[in-house]
Amino acid sequence: MSFALGVVPVVLLLLGFPIFIVLLASVSVALVFFMHMPIAALHQTMFGSINAFALLAIPFFVYAGELMGRGSVAQRLVDFVQAGVGSVRGSLAVTTVGTSAIFGAISGISAACVATIGRIMYPAMRRAGYPENFSAGLVTAVGAIDIIIPPSIPMIVYGASAEESVPRLYAAGVVPGLMLALMLAAYVMWFAWRNGIGAGEAFKLDHFLHATVRGIWALGMPFIILGGIYGGVFSPTEAAAVACVYAAFVTRFIFRELGWRDIVEAASATVIFSAQILIIVACAGVFSWLLTVNQVPAAIVAWLQSLNISSWMFLLTINVILLAIGCFLDPLSAILLLTPLLVPIVKAFGIDTVHFGIVVTVNLAIGLFHPPFGMNIFVAQSVLGLELRSIYRGIVPFLVIYLIALVLITYIPEISLGGMRFLLGLR
Repeated sequence: MSFALGVVPVVLLLLGFPIFIVLLASVSVALVFFMHMPIAALHQTMFGSINAFALLAIPFFVYAGELMGRGSVAQRLVDFVQAGVGSVRGSLAVTTVGTSAIFGAISGISAACVATIGRIMYPAMRRAGYPENFSAGLVTAVGAIDIIIPPSIPMIVYGASAEESVPRLYAAGVVPGLMLALMLAAYVMWFAWRNGIGAGEAFKLDHFLHATVRGIWALGMPFIILGGIYGGVFSPTEAAAVACVYAAFVTRFIFRELGWRDIVEAASATVIFSAQILIIVACAGVFSWLLTVNQVPAAIVAWLQSLNISSWMFLLTINVILLAIGCFLDPLSAILLLTPLLVPIVKAFGIDTVHFGIVVTVNLAIGLFHPPFGMNIFVAQSVLGLELRSIYRGIVPFLVIYLIALVLITYIPEISLGGMRFLLGLR
């Protein structure tokens, strides 16, 4: 059995097979050669893994983000944030951070944020005198906030895997996401001051009001999603469905930028992306079932308890492991693989599973732009047309900021749990 659970996955990963093939092949080998079970068990478990109401939110949120990501939504958000920032040092860089945070509350897909916001803000920062490395690093790193600020697809997947409430996870992600945005904004302002980069245009009320009117429909999406969930009106899945209707209405009838053909094309792109996610969910679900049946999580819990390590040492170890895995696997694959193993251990150490979900999400957000294989790095390279060397150099200071935030979030649970209790108390 150790051959099927350990050797087969490692060999297939090293050979470059897609993660769902790796998981499916490992389970198939285990069932046929070691457990002698009917192969129908594999089919039943795969379908059972995606038979979860919470997972319906994934295609809905992806579709809403696809619709709002087309046309001038990103530019309207940029204009709104820039008008509000005014003449502070590093105004363009601060605008990049603020716009990315808002865009994350619309789409929840990091790569989409890097591509969409990067096309607008990278050329503007270069014209304003920001160094190439800094501009590329900022655009690449700031998109990672999008999977921390709700609506976050990785949080939906973690909630389904850990049997944890998605509204609680969303509520817990708000403060850490905003804290990261503020830390990044503080750094870029200091960078601009140190390097003598000029301030932006002074704040003008009429200009800000005009930008607000232009962007008000785009800004309405986060209020509908989060307000509906924490106002007790919608579940996350229902909020995602309403967001789709809102996005289609705004882009088709208010902005008048998308035709019916564009709306259908967005649906087609959503189907492809959602299928890529859900096939991984199905295969990871059956792999997790195999681990549970063979009592692997229980064995790991017993082994760790025999070591008598403290909870802070356990969290430190988990952070190191997650950071390493995040360099090679995308967040969804990592969550689906590790959650069934780690959640029983987390409960044994008395750690809140909501807090742990935020720790996992932040770790894997860092993995999105961590060298050498962070997904955002290659998206930025493709969109901006830069060498990887420039992006790698620019990432370093932002990586340090994220790691500092990770330490704070890991060892001060109230950063996430306090915000959760406050938002859920409003219901």
